[in-house]
Amino acid sequence: MTALVEAGPDAAVRPALPGGPAGPRRGSLRDRFPGLALPALVWYAVFMIGPVVAMFVIAFLSWPGMLETPEPTGLGNFARVFADETFWAAVANSAIQIVVGLPVMIVLAFLLAFYVVQKPRGHRVLRYLLFIPALISAPATAMVFYAMLNPDGLVNGVLRPLGSEGTAWLADPGTALGAIIAVELWSGIGYSAVLIASRLDGVDVEIVQAARIDGAGDWRLAWRMYWPIARDFIGVVAMLQFLSMLFNSAQSVLLLTQGGPGTSTTTLAYLIYQKAFVEADLGYSQAVGVILFVIGLLGMGTIHRLLRATH
Repeated sequence: MTALVEAGPDAAVRPALPGGPAGPRRGSLRDRFPGLALPALVWYAVFMIGPVVAMFVIAFLSWPGMLETPEPTGLGNFARVFADETFWAAVANSAIQIVVGLPVMIVLAFLLAFYVVQKPRGHRVLRYLLFIPALISAPATAMVFYAMLNPDGLVNGVLRPLGSEGTAWLADPGTALGAIIAVELWSGIGYSAVLIASRLDGVDVEIVQAARIDGAGDWRLAWRMYWPIARDFIGVVAMLQFLSMLFNSAQSVLLLTQGGPGTSTTTLAYLIYQKAFVEADLGYSQAVGVILFVIGLLGMGTIHRLLRATH
């Protein structure tokens, strides 16, 4: 005879399978990690989580070079970091880089993406052209901007006929960090615009047409309709660019200014490179790496809260 199992006074009565389990049963390892998931997770643990763990371990070691024997130092590296004026200069430069550069990049990328999705003439070609900066290597990009920003370069050549004496953009402490930010904006705006445009393409055309009939102009459409709809995706793009500016700025600084003049363009990422590969102070460099890791987590959390979906 079929047994009846009742879940509650108002629940429907359903038959229980003969010999079946009385409650949910955890699946086997194969069920929980189907296909190639387990090898992928092993690879991730070894090559992604492993280096992070190694960074935290080295941060607590005194290690003056790869050929030397490391010794435990406790919090000594962090004490040296927080007492170092160069570190605080790097914190300030990285903060300016993010606070100034990231909002400008995201706003300009969004406006450019909005223009692309209006499908002007040649919009398909424009999407490819926007990718060009991402296809140019960092050394090639640095050479282009060096040619533009040196005292006899293109920028000063344009400014001198307008009455300006020009300046050594990369050698002036007042303009060098701005030049680095300009390089990152040029490299990232087009790529970000293409990503955002792929999300804006999903907006219902009928809704857009109805808004135009009601008298909505381009500015209102952009900020009152497209921005709220794509807000969460824009947040993802902002997080990617935040991480890129925070962790990858070392290459532009190395190629263009090498942290100078003085420490005016020394960022946290470049400081890690300098301490690890120039001064061979591995413990100090990884202590800064741990701090940068924490800043990255906090920054991503802040961006997620600011740009999370509201609809």
